[in-house]
Amino acid sequence: MTNHVEKRPYASPETAARKLIELAAIIEPVQDGRIHIEKINAPFLFTLKASGPEFGAGINNAVEKGWLEIHESGTYVRLLTQAEDLQCVLQSLPISGSKAAKAQSL
Repeated sequence: MTNHVEKRPYASPETAARKLIELAAIIEPVQDGRIHIEKINAPFLFTLKASGPEFGAGINNAVEKGWLEIHESGTYVRLLTQAEDLQCVLQSLPISGSKAAKAQSL
């Protein structure tokens, strides 16, 4: 008997980080560039059906690459990427399926 395992689109931390940057880029910051973490967490987990570990790995990867800054409390992030650099990051993101298209419209 063989098990059929569906491939997880955000299993790669870099792909997850790029998607989180894409989500963060469409959110209006509330103050000083702050984006509440739940504004990117909810669509990533519930709309895109990613997992918690994929979210964590993506956030960590984005911080390591200098794309995001996360507050020590974990309640908000800031985009550190300039507009030109952000376009380069987003252009290399693979988009497929209706779930990804739905997330694009968020």
